Amino acid sequence: MFREIKNRYLRYFIIFIYSIIIFFCAIELNFLWLFGYSPDMKDIKQPSMSLASEVYTADGKLIGRFYKENRSPVEYKAISPYIIHALVATEDARFYKHNGVDFIGFTGSLLSTAKGDRRGGSTITQQLAKNLFSTRKRKSQGFIRHIPVLRTIVFKCKEWLTAFKIERQYSKEEILTLYLNTVPFGNNTFGIKTATLRYFNKMPNAVSPAEAATLIGMLKATSTYNPRTNPQRSLERRNVVLGQMEKYGYLKPAEFKAETQKPLALDLSYIDNTGSGDSYLRHAVEKWLDKWCKENNYDLYEDGLKIYTTIDSRLQQYAEEAVAQKMKMLQKRFNNLWGNKNPWRDSKGVEIKDFILKNEQRLPIYKLLSKKYNGDTTKINGYFNQKKRMTVFTWKGDQDTTFSSVDSIKYYAKILNTGMMTMEPSTGKIKVWVGGINHKYFNYDHVNQAKRQAGSTFKPFAYVTAIDNGFTPCDKFTDKPVTIKFKDQGKDDVWEPKNADFHFSYREMSLRWAMGKSVNSITAQVTERVGWDKIVEYAHKIGIESYLKSVPSVSLGSNDVSVYEMVRAYSTFLNKGEKVDPILVERITDQDGDLIKEFKLKTERVLSEETAWLMLYMFRGGMEEPGGTSQALWEYPELWKKNNQIGGKTGTSSDYVDGWYMGITKDLVTGIWVGADDRSVHFTSSETGEGSHTALPIFGAFMEKVYTDPKSGYTYGPFPKPWVKITKEYMCPSPVIREDTTSSDTSEMPMDTTAAPVPVPQPEEKPEGTSAGN
Repeated sequence: MFREIKNRYLRYFIIFIYSIIIFFCAIELNFLWLFGYSPDMKDIKQPSMSLASEVYTADGKLIGRFYKENRSPVEYKAISPYIIHALVATEDARFYKHNGVDFIGFTGSLLSTAKGDRRGGSTITQQLAKNLFSTRKRKSQGFIRHIPVLRTIVFKCKEWLTAFKIERQYSKEEILTLYLNTVPFGNNTFGIKTATLRYFNKMPNAVSPAEAATLIGMLKATSTYNPRTNPQRSLERRNVVLGQMEKYGYLKPAEFKAETQKPLALDLSYIDNTGSGDSYLRHAVEKWLDKWCKENNYDLYEDGLKIYTTIDSRLQQYAEEAVAQKMKMLQKRFNNLWGNKNPWRDSKGVEIKDFILKNEQRLPIYKLLSKKYNGDTTKINGYFNQKKRMTVFTWKGDQDTTFSSVDSIKYYAKILNTGMMTMEPSTGKIKVWVGGINHKYFNYDHVNQAKRQAGSTFKPFAYVTAIDNGFTPCDKFTDKPVTIKFKDQGKDDVWEPKNADFHFSYREMSLRWAMGKSVNSITAQVTERVGWDKIVEYAHKIGIESYLKSVPSVSLGSNDVSVYEMVRAYSTFLNKGEKVDPILVERITDQDGDLIKEFKLKTERVLSEETAWLMLYMFRGGMEEPGGTSQALWEYPELWKKNNQIGGKTGTSSDYVDGWYMGITKDLVTGIWVGADDRSVHFTSSETGEGSHTALPIFGAFMEKVYTDPKSGYTYGPFPKPWVKITKEYMCPSPVIREDTTSSDTSEMPMDTTAAPVPVPQPEEKPEGTSAGN
């Protein structure tokens, strides 16, 4: 066909034109998936501006949303002409003369760039195509994205095609409106209405020429020309925009002169009260999906995903109610204990004098003040002691008060917090996530972010190491003083653990009794026999991911771990010795309900079924053995119907800093931590600060609510029968002790209580062929 054209230059020109047409058609059709998706007319007619992603519980209740908070669309008639004029004069002077692509302006930009004066050639419509339809987003790209120069050409051509479609569908006014409603203005501010409110506390129809120019000037670089952080650059850029408005006849010379003389005059008093259902759970979902979103090129805040979590709304409600009920009581107990005295103390009980100063220095503003006042501590202290109105958290609701920064630090340092998680080991599904007492005031998540000393809740890792390496629950050790020599970083050291009451009974105890009663001396002997390196190995294998310092005291919980890790590890015992990867998000769909991703259970065999079942039997010792540390659960009668069984382990770190309870039922594992965020703030006695008096009551109240609701899906019942033949001896009832004893779970401090009545353990129902081990 082309050979019939005799003129060589004309023939080459026509071939060139045909090639361009074919190239654009290939881009539009995404030929061989090389060029990526381009918005079609349906997309153009129904554009979406950063669709919110929604988070649901497993039973379909909306619990949160992810979206660009500061976006509030506005109609064209509600936008000041000054904003329109500033935009057109600065960004696209020929806006009303082209059909989406300004080839004259594009050619001019190429020439300017060639001369070293780089400037953009995109029209407002092209910028809208890029902003609104994400034409350069990775999901919209094909294989061509791997070829640098060709990639840029394809991007630009795709923007041209999309711009032509936009111009065909919308009027100029509608295009300007769409653009101003989608463009970012820095500081997480999207859209002109939010920008005028954020920077000038005005609606878009009320701004002056200078204010309009300030905002439009930011579009070149929102950080560089931000009037809050770079006022001088913003002022200079504003005057450039005003100059453009004068140049194209939108301002008279006198108006231009008057407007350029004005200061920025920001008004930052506007408060945005829009929300997104913010919560510990919402943030946990965001963190849980972070890696997946990056790997699969999704944006929680723009892609309109529907995220279905594994959280049970009933159980979540009951957990939050139990936390509120018990933490309110604990806070009252703590306040009564300390009265007007400051509770921040060192290990000897002496008040920490520089506690407030150190807390001030941790605040970001301290460095700014130090720089501003050249380190003048008098002026810095004056700032921190200045009284001002503020709203603070109380258990009676938000309360307005007059506090200085020092008052605020003192007030919040005394507040107790908690973290709670419940998981269904058989499915790996997390059913409850309570990151703290109030997300509005305490953002730090105490389930997965916070790590604290586990205390005696770590002891089961010593006992499972023993059980899995030849010991039985009936093997006996004597409660007596222990001295263990070891090397710490190459230096000789000696560890001599004391029991909680500083008393050794010299009584022989089975391993089940010793773990149920939480006897430090016997746990230390077990540690010496199996090796602390081995205990660390088993803890990591079962589900603990945090670094564990391998020293003899590891078995008494000297290392920091999270509630999340502890629940995961304890779930291994109930899941027949298979470690599970907890699942917080079950599936993700798009806006139309089409499945994008389903998260499946992942398990790994780390213990034999026999060892796992024997550990469940050991955990019941906390309720059944004399002096068992879980026996405070007898105070919750609703827990003990229909032959129900509960296993668990209390834990308290030194000086009653951290209180723990790990509870196990036939279906669920729950972990709870209680304490103050600063470790120097704590209770002073076992009666007030042990895990059995802080964390355990939350578990008791929670499980009562679960069991008494027939719709919860969780029923009473005994632990599972042995999954395999039990070859080790385990039935060895302990004598009922009539004397005063301890049910303390601390590693150092004393306690004086009388043992509660103890039920005599009954022989287990066992499968055919199972031996009781006699």
